[in-house]
Amino acid sequence: MTATWRLPDRGEVTIIESLFIPTSDGERLAAQIWLPAGADVRPAPVVLEAIPYRKRDRYRAYGLYWGRILAERGVAYARLDSRGSGDSSGLLADEYLPLEQRDAAEAIAWLAAQSWCNGSLGMRGVSWGGFATLQAAALGPPALKAILPMCAADRRYTDDAHYVGGAFALTGLKWATSMKAVMAGPPDPSTFGPAWMGEWRRRLDAHPAIAARWMSHPAEDDYWRQGSVGFDPAAIRCPVYAVGGLVDPYNDAIPRLLAGLTVPRKGLIGPWRHGYPAPASPGPGLDWAWEELRWWRQWLLGEATGVMDEPMLRVFMPDATAAEVAPGPIPGRWTAESAWPSRAVRDRRLFLGQGRLDEAPATRESLQIGGRDVVGLGKVEWVPFAPSELPREQSPDDARSAMFDTPPLDQPLEILGVAKVRLRLAADRPVAHIAARLCEVDENGRSWLVAWGLLNLTHRFGHHRPEALIPGETYDIDLPLAFAAHRFAAGRRIRLALSGSLWPLVWPAPEIAALTLDLAAASLTLPLRAPPPVEAPMPIGGAAPSTDDPIGWPVIEIAEDECHVRVAETWPPASRVIVDTGVNVSGSGPDIHLSMTSGDPLSCRWLAEQASAWEYAAGTVAIRVTVSVSADAETFVVGEILSARFNGEEVATVDHHTRIPRRFA
Repeated sequence: MTATWRLPDRGEVTIIESLFIPTSDGERLAAQIWLPAGADVRPAPVVLEAIPYRKRDRYRAYGLYWGRILAERGVAYARLDSRGSGDSSGLLADEYLPLEQRDAAEAIAWLAAQSWCNGSLGMRGVSWGGFATLQAAALGPPALKAILPMCAADRRYTDDAHYVGGAFALTGLKWATSMKAVMAGPPDPSTFGPAWMGEWRRRLDAHPAIAARWMSHPAEDDYWRQGSVGFDPAAIRCPVYAVGGLVDPYNDAIPRLLAGLTVPRKGLIGPWRHGYPAPASPGPGLDWAWEELRWWRQWLLGEATGVMDEPMLRVFMPDATAAEVAPGPIPGRWTAESAWPSRAVRDRRLFLGQGRLDEAPATRESLQIGGRDVVGLGKVEWVPFAPSELPREQSPDDARSAMFDTPPLDQPLEILGVAKVRLRLAADRPVAHIAARLCEVDENGRSWLVAWGLLNLTHRFGHHRPEALIPGETYDIDLPLAFAAHRFAAGRRIRLALSGSLWPLVWPAPEIAALTLDLAAASLTLPLRAPPPVEAPMPIGGAAPSTDDPIGWPVIEIAEDECHVRVAETWPPASRVIVDTGVNVSGSGPDIHLSMTSGDPLSCRWLAEQASAWEYAAGTVAIRVTVSVSADAETFVVGEILSARFNGEEVATVDHHTRIPRRFA
């Protein structure tokens, strides 16, 4: 931070509750605006957040919080409902469509032309909002001067909630269920006006089979490449501050963006889950309001705040995993890298022997991986939203895997980056998976997940060109693990565990495959970081971590016997009245019910359910969504049912049942 810059004093804020931005094709996008006092005389820069998560009710508190924080310090905030969501007209047909990106560019131009705007726009957002921010920036709107994407990705197929390593993910089922509820939500009668019921029916009539659509694109084709800015990062020509959390899988995109962008850029990866650096969970958190205002005032007002005088990348280096100390905070320290890739990170290669990680390759030996046992019950969720969804202690899964351990470390070892597993293997089936888990084993033999990766082996030549395995033929496989920062303590062991899949994290291959591993050509490469004598000081002040209330956590129940495995996750019902609007919103889910018979992947069954309701003065809207997936050897069967009611009477039931060929899935 420069010696002369200070956070401006707070000022008064004017809120425009409901404003509609016209689109070039005749729709109108609903927005709330927070303006600094005096913006009519001294125009202010505007930061836009465009998401489909209902500014009027369910996400109202987020807009009120961030709108006031920014506007009282001189930066206006515009919160936009995406087309076809909340109070915006039109249809929300899918995520991240070109039409949505065009809407964002048109909204930026419209906001820049308002008398209370100085012509400079920023864009920010978490998750969907982060994707929308990157995608809008790739269009190059002239008024967009800087962006701040959080918990988002630059590559939709590999790093969003649909596929993991080329296999359909459980998170894809859960997100399809939630997405259907988002698409079917009604406008608020009090803001949209008398035509609200007709607009709601329009959304219901157009309601798509979204889970089936996603499952109909099992490879990284043009459907997924659209909106994936990582394929052309040079299209982004404004400064970027990319933010994520170690417990959140979306952080993989941050080092790629830092390496691929040519504009002024920064990255921050903290210890938290999918969400803001404050309030952060797990902690420690940061004084994010101060840092975000420092970013915006630098690029939208031309102030020398010092935000770009600091290291390119800040990463929290944990001394323990989130699961080990849940519900947090996590012990550790902040590190700093002046550039990425970092010169302080060097690869260290360890070789796989019989049960060991060694400094030298093994003699030519083979090892069998696979079997009837279910591996993965310690890592059910791809993106944990609550402490109960964090990876469990890994020993039960380790015992069913091929394990390779180092001796106890004689000194601490620090990694920062992507660990890579190199394998030479053969499979006895045309479709097979391989999964790797990197763990820290403590003095009591407990195993804690540090990083992991999975690959559908038919995607060995790339996710864009799956190709069946030739049974018995040997292949060299490169399996990158998720980006990680971790300090392994002295006296502990590093473990690599290999298995034929992870269930229920991903849908299983159609047959149990036996994998034959050539140990002489198997290795693990760790990105070792040499800590400097003194880390560059962290300029952002700390913030108390948010307090997780166990009453609001989902309950995960796992039942397993000799033949069957069942997993159920249930979220407690939630209900609250939006004080300043009087609307009562309630809902539950997505609740999931999963089952499979050991050794029989064709017995796999997934089901997810979600419910939402709004009690308006005009009446009560209720929505219920159910999505199910089953399969035989050749075909997926996807069921999607949406039920919509008004004052207890049926308005629509939309029932899709789709059969989808299993293409290398």
